Amino acid sequence: MGNLDDSGITSTPDCSTNFGTTDEVIEQNKYDLEQHQKKFAAPAYTEIRTRKNGLKANIMAMNSNSFKNTSKNLHVSNGITTSHEYDSPGRLSVADGKLSPAEEHFQKTSFEEVPLHTACLTYLGFYLLMILGYINQLLFVPKVAKEKYRDGYVALYDAFESFYSRYVYRRVRDCWNRPISSVPGAELTLKDRVTHDYGWSFEFTGTETRCLNLGSYNYLGFAAATGPCADNAEQNCHDMGLALCSSRTELGTTTLHKDLEELTARYLGVEDAIVFGMGFATNSLNLPSLLSPGCLVLSDEKNHASIILGLRLSGATTKVFKHNNMKDLERVLRSNIVNGNPKIGGKPWKKILIIVEGVFSMEGSIVRLPEIIALKKKYKAYLYLDEAHSIGAMGPNGRGATDYFKANAKDVDILMGTFTKSFGSAGGYIAGTKKLIDFLRTNSHAHCYAATMSPPVAQQIFTSMRIIMGLDGSDTGRRKIRQLARNTRYFRKRLAQMGVITYGHEDSPVVPMLVYLFSKIGAVVRTLTTRHIAVVGVGFPATPIMEGRIRYCLSAAHTKEQLDYALSVIDEISDNLGLKYSRKPLDPNPIEY
Repeated sequence: MGNLDDSGITSTPDCSTNFGTTDEVIEQNKYDLEQHQKKFAAPAYTEIRTRKNGLKANIMAMNSNSFKNTSKNLHVSNGITTSHEYDSPGRLSVADGKLSPAEEHFQKTSFEEVPLHTACLTYLGFYLLMILGYINQLLFVPKVAKEKYRDGYVALYDAFESFYSRYVYRRVRDCWNRPISSVPGAELTLKDRVTHDYGWSFEFTGTETRCLNLGSYNYLGFAAATGPCADNAEQNCHDMGLALCSSRTELGTTTLHKDLEELTARYLGVEDAIVFGMGFATNSLNLPSLLSPGCLVLSDEKNHASIILGLRLSGATTKVFKHNNMKDLERVLRSNIVNGNPKIGGKPWKKILIIVEGVFSMEGSIVRLPEIIALKKKYKAYLYLDEAHSIGAMGPNGRGATDYFKANAKDVDILMGTFTKSFGSAGGYIAGTKKLIDFLRTNSHAHCYAATMSPPVAQQIFTSMRIIMGLDGSDTGRRKIRQLARNTRYFRKRLAQMGVITYGHEDSPVVPMLVYLFSKIGAVVRTLTTRHIAVVGVGFPATPIMEGRIRYCLSAAHTKEQLDYALSVIDEISDNLGLKYSRKPLDPNPIEY
């Protein structure tokens, strides 16, 4: 078992950047400041709090004086065309030294609580669905649900798991795992299918439906059948074939893999990086290499399943803290350091690791990175940052959460990310010090035993990363980053104006819209499909029973016309199905793009 070295490097965010303004922009900023002040002056707004992380209205009251003072110099745009295109003056932020991390998090993140009557109806509807399922199981078991040749066998599946998948999930099964027959770009093609036995089985109709794609993680629009990425990947297929059929340590390392690792390290601003063929395995097979029994892990309660599996395989002691709650993280951290490892009589832990995500894929929230870095330095813990959804999608240069907060990447001991979202490809990476990466090249199961990354997949990543960095000689990458930021802010503001409840940070391209009732998940997904819009519905057990949602994923490839069409349909459906649960005051002003 090797030990990781804390770099111990601290940095001060660069606040020296000056932006030129025109008279027109100054006038617009004055107008936007007035709108901003009206918004935050509303009494109902101060009641909004981040769920489960203790930042209630008293924090705003405690900091109100400082907020009023800093707001005098505030420049806020009613649309996305200012700061969050990352190149123009904008809202107060941690990086500008105007707000504390807690104030910024509270200001920009929304987790509105469910209305009481909706909560009651959600529980009632779910339990009614369960009761009907049990009656169905007892009286109307179809032949397809009966297993043959199992006499004397112990049940292969857990009783409740089997019941839930057959009699609850089956009712809305047509809304999930829908096959497509195209590249998942701004639009995609669904293969139409029907069921004649109430969801037990499906058959294709032979027809297809072209839909606007609001369900894929194609953040920067690199998932395309044409363009330099596709052309280079196609040429690579002819030059190197489709697969190497070996692990990295045997015959699976090529010059392309080495070049990709060097480019990834340069992109992230660290010493070295290592790439893997599967994003899920990047977490699940590398965490056991870094941790062992006797280690302590502090894990956010909303961390991905790949992290949870990796921690279970490692044998380390895992303590879960409330989502994005810095007070709870420090409480758990301090308590376990003081008490030590109870399995060995309170002696110190071998090492302590904090694991968080850059953008949480189900919540749409962004990690409170500056505060976590401060805690990790205070308590001498290591920090593991999963940037699967933030790399490419966050920050003025697309370098993820560290870029977004203008933090030093070397303050994060282990940077992890995947290439399946912003890069339109597959696989993952871990980046950090050369000592860390050399250790993984020797000890990682994903490096030593798993199949290497396919050459055309690596080529897709290499080409798209060069475009993002501007190494292709164009500003295409920067324009994509700006477009994603613009689309994100516009889409979120329009949804808020409708009166639906959305979760997460205003700059997160993952936009969960709460529908709560299990039946409404199916109703929304099916209705949107008939209007040629493809979305993802998420319900129990992926989310709590109370928090069924539709998850929209925005892309730089989306045009304003496409988003306006989707928003008009969503507004209509929200009226028809009663999805406008929000009790926040609505902004009556038109939202600028």
